[in-house]
Amino acid sequence: MRCGALSGCLRSNPLLCEEWTREQGYIFRVGAARQIFLSGAPEANIVGATASLLLQVDEAQDVAIDKFDKDINPMAASSNATRIFWGTAWNETTLLARELDSARRIQEVTGRRQCFVLNADQVAAEVPAYGAFVKQQIERLGRDHPMVSTQFFSEMMPDAGGLFNEARLALMRGQHFSKTSPQAGGRYAFLLDVAGEDAGLTSGREMQNPGRDATALTIVAIQALENTPWGVSQVCYRVVSRRAWRGVAHSRLFEELLALARHWRAFKLVVDATGVGAGLANFLERALSVRVIAFQFNAASKSRLGWDFLALIDSGRFQEHCDATPEQEQFFREANACKYTLSPGSDRRLQWSVPPSTRDRHGKEIHDDWLMSAALVSLLEGEIQAGGSPTSIIRAQDPLAVIDRQMRFK
Repeated sequence: MRCGALSGCLRSNPLLCEEWTREQGYIFRVGAARQIFLSGAPEANIVGATASLLLQVDEAQDVAIDKFDKDINPMAASSNATRIFWGTAWNETTLLARELDSARRIQEVTGRRQCFVLNADQVAAEVPAYGAFVKQQIERLGRDHPMVSTQFFSEMMPDAGGLFNEARLALMRGQHFSKTSPQAGGRYAFLLDVAGEDAGLTSGREMQNPGRDATALTIVAIQALENTPWGVSQVCYRVVSRRAWRGVAHSRLFEELLALARHWRAFKLVVDATGVGAGLANFLERALSVRVIAFQFNAASKSRLGWDFLALIDSGRFQEHCDATPEQEQFFREANACKYTLSPGSDRRLQWSVPPSTRDRHGKEIHDDWLMSAALVSLLEGEIQAGGSPTSIIRAQDPLAVIDRQMRFK
């Protein structure tokens, strides 16, 4: 129980409301009994505190194992105080997962229950409102999304491995066909992962270097999903076309992208503005006004991009066309080769990419150009209205004018 929640309970308890005191902000006392709240952050200086009856570790999956073993666990040593760990384990490398495994082994030996693992279905049986909330999250993110499976169903995900398993790959396979031109009334967005130029390249020439990264363009059609089960409008993104450039001068690339954007009447352009992509994104933004969304890759932003991309996939809202084009086949090879790890800590940073020097069965090196291009679709979520109607402002009445009118009638 956190400090705020405990304060509320004590104030509302008729037996204790006049008896408890709070010291230094983090110590609660009732008579001779004390409950002390301490931080488990790596930098917290908590050495020397003791637990005589009970040691609780809340959100134990976020506490570093070294921090617990060195600074926290010794607090229970003098009295062998009972230790309780709360939280969601996430994966096998967390403190909570280690203690859960230890408790299960003790439980098997002694026959006394040591572990209490609940899932959303069990909680929903007692709290219907919670069940309705979880149902909404499943509709929005998908049942297999890590946030859903770990936080609501107490399922641990592997610490590393392939990010796009067979189930996710299947979810991405749609039933629509690819296109070479826009349809009347359709809304389209460009997703551009930018590669660098070859040194010494002159405008209008291409260097033959098939092993290098490519500038990859994914074109998606934006379709509204009406009458979603939980009542909130969403959109589905369907890949309709792809285009790639390798070793092309950015001046020529800019001209071709501009022509394509006008041909498709692109509603939005999401552009990788990292490094050399910044200039291209700037030129496109000037030529196409506010339709350009510039994105810069770094460890934190790429992690968020990965989580958001998984949410679209797991909820069935990102779909590939059903035509087996070479570009699509390469996309699925990249997705199949993509690996991930989770960094320790509360931010759960997702590190994901195709490992360097990964090759397919023919010995050809696999990059992640198409994969990163497709993942940029998640940047559209905060930019597009599902219904496609323009933004409207509902102006509230001026409260002073209302009072003034009321006074006149008195």
